[in-house]
Amino acid sequence: MVGDRLLVHGRTVGQHDRQAEVIETLGPDGTPPFRVRFEDGHETLMSPGPDTVVRHITEDK
Repeated sequence: MVGDRLLVHGRTVGQHDRQAEVIETLGPDGTPPFRVRFEDGHETLMSPGPDTVVRHITEDK
């Protein structure tokens, strides 16, 4: 869902976790792939994998 946050865990030693905001859903009914924007402003398409935690906007309130 647009506005959700993704926490992407680092895959290798020394790689830090990254956070991104879902800015667009491209699958049917709000499913992946998602267009996301990372904290540094980089935008990309991604489908969350096992190294990603989805934090729904309703969980932040």
